[in-house]
Formats: sequence, structure tokens, C-alpha cells
Amino acid sequence: MALTYTDLLEVDLGKLGTAVSDWKKSVDALRTAADNAAKGMRAKSDAARWAGANASVTREFVTKTTKEIADLHAEADSIHKVLLDGHTELVALQKNIRTAVQQDAPNLGIRVEDIGEGKVRCFFPHVRGDTDERTQDQLDARQELEDRINRTVAHASEIDASLARALAKSHGGDKHNAGHRSYESLDDAQAERAAELAKLGPEMNDKQYMELNSILRFNARDADFSTDFYQSLGGPKETLEFYGRMSLDGTVGDNKERLALSRQLQRNMGLALASATDPDNKSHLPASWSSEFRKLGTQPIQLEPGSPNSPYGYQVLGGLLRYGNYDARFINPIAEHVVQLHNKDPYRFMNNKPMLGGADLDYGFNPSGKTGAGYDPLTSVLEGLGHSPEAAKRFFTDPPTAYNEDGTVDKDGTVGFDSYFDELNKKDFTWAPDSLVHPGSDEAKHVRDMGPDALGHALESATTGAAWDADPPVLHRDEESWKIMDQVIDRYNATSADGPHEAIKDSLARMGAAYIDDLNYSTYNFGGSGDALGRGEIFGAAGDGREHRDFGETAARNFMMLVGRDEDGYQTLSAAQQVYTASGLTAHEDDKGSGLAFAHNASKVHGILDATRELEIRTEFKDDEDARNLELEKQGEWRKFGVSSSVAAVVGVGSVVVLGPAAGVVAATAVPLLMETAGESANTAYGNHTLQYLKDNEYNNDPEALAATQTVREIGERGAWVPVQNYGQTVGMSQDDMRELQPLIAGSYYDGRALVGDLEKVG
Repeated sequence: MALTYTDLLEVDLGKLGTAVSDWKKSVDALRTAADNAAKGMRAKSDAARWAGANASVTREFVTKTTKEIADLHAEADSIHKVLLDGHTELVALQKNIRTAVQQDAPNLGIRVEDIGEGKVRCFFPHVRGDTDERTQDQLDARQELEDRINRTVAHASEIDASLARALAKSHGGDKHNAGHRSYESLDDAQAERAAELAKLGPEMNDKQYMELNSILRFNARDADFSTDFYQSLGGPKETLEFYGRMSLDGTVGDNKERLALSRQLQRNMGLALASATDPDNKSHLPASWSSEFRKLGTQPIQLEPGSPNSPYGYQVLGGLLRYGNYDARFINPIAEHVVQLHNKDPYRFMNNKPMLGGADLDYGFNPSGKTGAGYDPLTSVLEGLGHSPEAAKRFFTDPPTAYNEDGTVDKDGTVGFDSYFDELNKKDFTWAPDSLVHPGSDEAKHVRDMGPDALGHALESATTGAAWDADPPVLHRDEESWKIMDQVIDRYNATSADGPHEAIKDSLARMGAAYIDDLNYSTYNFGGSGDALGRGEIFGAAGDGREHRDFGETAARNFMMLVGRDEDGYQTLSAAQQVYTASGLTAHEDDKGSGLAFAHNASKVHGILDATRELEIRTEFKDDEDARNLELEKQGEWRKFGVSSSVAAVVGVGSVVVLGPAAGVVAATAVPLLMETAGESANTAYGNHTLQYLKDNEYNNDPEALAATQTVREIGERGAWVPVQNYGQTVGMSQDDMRELQPLIAGSYYDGRALVGDLEKVG
């Protein structure tokens, strides 16, 4: 019977703690008894000159008794170790769930209900007179809490089951024979059970499959466990054979339950492989695993006897590499080898995919179905780098190493290019069609999108120091990551002869958001604003403590113009700019001069972004005025209302650099400050999405502005002015000064627009 939420919340773990202490005493006592038996009774027996019946009966009895005492000690020691580990983990999980239920839930106005089978339901109780309407932020918080509690209960249930299983094996069920399976830790017991299940392969029923996934899920990042698990599989070849068979078993046909289990296994085994291959972990696999995987990469791996079509090792391994934060010493030689094989023959691996005619698109070694079918290992390894920031950074900055066909280092060889950044980002790079769709179908139009998409993810990881899909992302930038971003900006900008592949544009936007502080720093002095104060006084240190880096004025502007053309890219950068503006002004509350200089530059950047998007709309719909006006209206609506609740969704709070007092508390400080007026929080008012709020609040010190027309330009101008208006009130500016300042801020906004071009002459 599975552990329930109520069990974990209410169980008295103090009794288990007492049992741990009692078993420790038993272990110590039995150790003494075993030592005494071995050094006393057994030693005397061995030294004695036995004759007659004593030579066989008494000596054998002494030997057996000594062994039994030693076995009792071993059994007690095993029980104590697994109980100690289990108690430690359960105490931590109980603390987490009590915090969630007794503190987090009440703070959110949420109740938690046990619905059985280890699950809870979180809900907002009805209050008389309440409309029961909730913001998206509230709904997201409710779901996060529910998921967190359910995940905690599931983890505790797995520990409970593993403890029971380990204790039963340690005892053995024979009260007349002590000493059976001995464990050094609970990890040891869990790895053994995982190995037992893995040996069943595709013969595992769904219940056993779920058990294996449960053990892996909660132990994959534990190096002791993951190392033991992979060693139990046998080696690199046996690992590929096991995962390959399980992956095909889960992706063939239309068994949705089996497919879901194979997706979980892919993720769990990937995370465990990353943990097991990290040389910095105390327990880890030998370095030979990487070289053996490279050797197997170009060899067929026979998964079924007599099968006419066997996958290459890299095709199977790629499914695992897509998950986990891998150490560069393991994954980078594999990544380099794969790129070099690809360069020799871009279709080498895709020519080995099954010919299913588009009938079963899940079939293969990437059950997730994300970013390619998984038959092109280049896509897979780039996805792996997308989750391995340090490895990705080194991959794009270290000089290439040449590899032979078998994955060994070619000491005298050359690769034909200076860096993997240059090679993978060149205009004519051939991306393989990593898909099983039927040639000529509508879906086939996008079969070459997967590689560029994965490249974007790898670059995000390298430049931000966080996995591209981390939630939330936390920036870890340094000199090397900035240099890669500098290359990105140099390669992808509005003046490039060849633009970016469509699939990489979302990554470029997120990278821009992550470097919004350096983009602002680089654009200072645009439009003749002067450098009276110097950028150091205006921008200070970057939000993550490092010094700002200069991409160059023109390069920064051209990059923003490239990204801002597309609706999603524009929204991502614009939202990041608004958060950055708010936090920057907060940081300058004690220095009005530098604060206003910062405000002028921020307004200019807003102008660049707004004008860029408008230019693209006018160009795209130059022959359709209605469509053009509709797109412009959409942009205007977003600029009016997309600031408060949507910023986190568009950008991700952790991926935007903030300054000063706002650092680390963007959601609580920077965003409300951005749109607050006269101390009122914009979160509630803007949640209503009413134009009346804009009219009533934004210009309460400037009645003449109420007559302004609702053009996109004027919406953008107001968007640039509002945080400055709030800043002026914060630092105590008079209304007369504010009236004089407003047209100057508007002028900076239009200076930025002018850098993009005269839009009235377009279309």
C-alpha cells in the first residue's frame, strides 16, 4: 500500500529515529561479540589439537557459531544503514511537506485535500461574496504547490517501499539463519532493485516499469546510485542495448501508456548518466566509458536478433544525451566526433533511419519527440549541450580536436575550421532532415528545423550559464560566455547578408533578454546624448556582479533590430527592457542625475525596439492595409497591457538581469515599480486590462496629455515615460520639473526610433 499524503504529514518519525539508535547499539554489541568469537572461541578452536568426535563435531560447531555471530552483525549493520538513510530522507521530506502545507498554502489562500493514492488536490476555498476569479499567477502558484506536494509524497513513498524491500532482503525470512543480503546504504539497495528490473528489459510489465522509473526518478542525480546502476547494466554496449530495446518497445505502435513510460525512462537515464560520468563526483564511471561510446558511435548496435536494420551507437546514445547536465570531459569529445562525422557525410546517420513512410513518427530513440526524431546524433548532442552550460561554453570556445573514425584522437589530424561556433553558424551548413515524416508532406517542410533549433539551445546554455529550458533560469555569465554572446551578435544582426534560420530566432531573443544590461550599456550615447557622466556611473556593475561588456553601439542596435522584427522576439526583448528599466531606476533613487541619464538611454532602447517591429509590420503587409493595421494594433495592445503579469511568462524572471535593490526580487519590486503611480500597484489595475486606468493614472500630472491619440508610437512613448514619472516622484521632483522632463524623455524615445529609419516612407 502506497504512502499517502496524510501518512507523511502526520507520521511520528521520532519512533523511526529511536529504532535507528537501537539498531546502532545492536550493531556495536554484535561487532564486539563477533570480534570476541573470532579472536577467542574460534582462535582457540583452530589452535587446539582435536581428536575423535571433537575433531569433526565441536570444531564445526565453533566455526558455524562464529560465522552466525558475524552474520548477525552484518545483518544488523545493513539494517541500521538503510534505516539511517531512510530516516534522514523522510525527515527532510516531511519538513518540506509541512512547510508547503502549513506555510505556503495559507499564504496563497489555498487548501490541500488528500484524494488518496498518494495524491492531493490544491484549491482556493470559496468565500462568500467572492467571485472566485483568479489571476494566472495565482493559478500557476496553485499548480506549482500541488505538483510539489505530490512529488514529495511520491518520493517518500519510494523510500518507504525501498526500505521495506531492503529490510526484507537483509533479514531473509529465516529466523534460524542470519545474514542474507547486506547493504552499505539505501542507495545500494535501490540500485540493486533497479538492476533487477532492468534485466527484464521489454518484458517488464507496466507496474514494474513504473517502479523502475520511480527509483530512477528520485535517485538519478545521486552519483553513488547512478554509478552503481550503470555498472549493473554491464558497460557502454550493454547500456545502449538496454536503452535501445526499451525505447523501441515504448515508441512502436500507439500504446500511450508505454510511450509515457519510455519518455520517463529517457529522461531518468539521461540524468543518471550525467551524474555517473562526472569525474568530480566521488563515485563515477571510468573515463573509458566516453571513449567506448565514441568507438560504438559508428558501429551497428543489434537490438533484435536477425534484425535487418540496426541503429548506430550514436543514434541510441543521442536519446540519453538529451537530458542531464554533462561534464565537458565526457560529452565534448563525443560532440566533436559527431560534428566531424557529420561534416564528412551529413546524411550518414539519417540514411540509417527506418523507412516507415511517416506512419509512426514516435518510433525510435527520442521518445520525447522534442527537437527531432532522434536519428541525427548532431541534433541530439546539441540538445545535450543545451542542458550542459559549462560544457557548451567550452565546446564553443576551445580549439577543436581531430578524431579518427573510431573516436580516438587523431594527433596529427586537422578538422578544417577554427571553431565549432564558426562551423555550425556558417550560412551553408547542411542540417540533416531529422524526421520520419513522409517526404512531400506538409510536415516535411520543417524537417531541417531541428538542428538549428538545437544549436540555438546550445548557444543559450553557453551564453547564459543555465540550461536553455531551466525553470526558472538563473544567469551565470562570465568573460567566456560574454565572448560567445559577442560572436552571436556579430553573426546575427540586421545588416547580415544572410539572416538566422527561423528555428533559432526564439533562442536569439532569449539570449538578448539575458544580456539586456550589456545591450543598454553598449547603446549609450546613441543619438548624441553625450557621455557627460560616463557609463560606469550610469550603469554600475552588472546584476550578476561582473563588469559590463561593450558589444559596440552599432552591433548592439543591429542585433536588437534583427530580433525585434518578429512578434515573439519583440515581446521578449521589450519585456526584458521594461524589467531592466524599472530595476535600473530603482538603483538610482539616491542619484537623480545618473538616474535620468539612465532613463534617457532606456527610452531610446524602447524606441529602437518599437520602431523595428513597426518597420517589419509595414514591410510585411505593405500591400494589405487592413492586415497591417491589425498587426500594429496587436503591438499597441501588448505595449499597453503586457507589462505586469505577462513579463515573467514572456521572458522568465531569472533570465533578465536587474540592478541594485531590485536584484533577486524582480516580481516583487521591479515590475510593480515600472507601472506604479502615486503608490498604487499596477498589478491589480493592469490585470483588468482597461484603457481607463491608463487615462486616469498615467498622466495625472499632465492633463494635456489626456487628449493624445492612441497610436502605437504614443503608446510606446507613454510606456517609456511611466517608469520615469514614477522615478521622478520617488526622488521628489516637482510637477514643473516633471512637465519639463516629459518631452525630453519623449525625445529620447524618438531618437531611438530615428535610428531605425523613417517609417512613414515605408510601404
